[in-house]
Amino acid sequence: MAKEESPYKADVVKGKVCLITGEGSGIGFEISTQFGKHGASVAIMGRRKQVLDAAVSSLHSLGINAVGYEGDVRKQEDARRVVESTVKNFGCLDILVNAAAGNFLVSAEDLSPNGFRTVIDIDSVGTFTMCHETLKYLKKGGHGRNSSRGGSILNITATLHYTASWYQIHVAAAKAAVDSITRNLALEWGTDYDIRVNGIAPGPIGDTPGMSKLVPDEIKSKTREVMPPYKIGEKWDIAMAALYLVSDAGELLCSLF
Repeated sequence: MAKEESPYKADVVKGKVCLITGEGSGIGFEISTQFGKHGASVAIMGRRKQVLDAAVSSLHSLGINAVGYEGDVRKQEDARRVVESTVKNFGCLDILVNAAAGNFLVSAEDLSPNGFRTVIDIDSVGTFTMCHETLKYLKKGGHGRNSSRGGSILNITATLHYTASWYQIHVAAAKAAVDSITRNLALEWGTDYDIRVNGIAPGPIGDTPGMSKLVPDEIKSKTREVMPPYKIGEKWDIAMAALYLVSDAGELLCSLF
């Protein structure tokens, strides 16, 4: 199937409002694009205005209803402002996608506690902060909701912490925390507020900032050799998984666990 041919109906998330962190680049931007192409209105949150503006302009060129808000997921006041602005602009909030992440290669010996803390703050604290600030809008019967059902939260992590990875102790720790946040919120908020909380843990994904900064070309070729399909994943693959999880079809999956 060609990547332009979505397996979903064009209106699978029609009328939904989605807030995505991560500056509108990499996997986050592809998710924004596919959500918008399938009927959702999209708000993007990021720290770099130039990148944010370019992402919103690109979405507009595709006919997608999109806005961008500057903000740092590590700061509760920024998180609250962006969430409130999104609801004020679109009238409600149905989906939160936490795709903001920090990463750099460094050995544990050379990694400073401050560097370790920075990645934990972006990935782990940032994820929880965004979830916390969206709760009153996503929960069943929450502010601005036009249905009796709760919304959805989708956290993007990685696979680094499932075993061990060279020079990624800070990221592995942060992503392990995000996985734990996802499971605990799925239990608490799924039970109490009918909010579906899921996570996607991508492996190596081509044409992303992570691959370009962290994986040299010679390692990319070796990575392909040890993968069963002999290929690196694509952003489109992750966006399609995300679309399924936040769609009505994804509710069945959540009810199985």
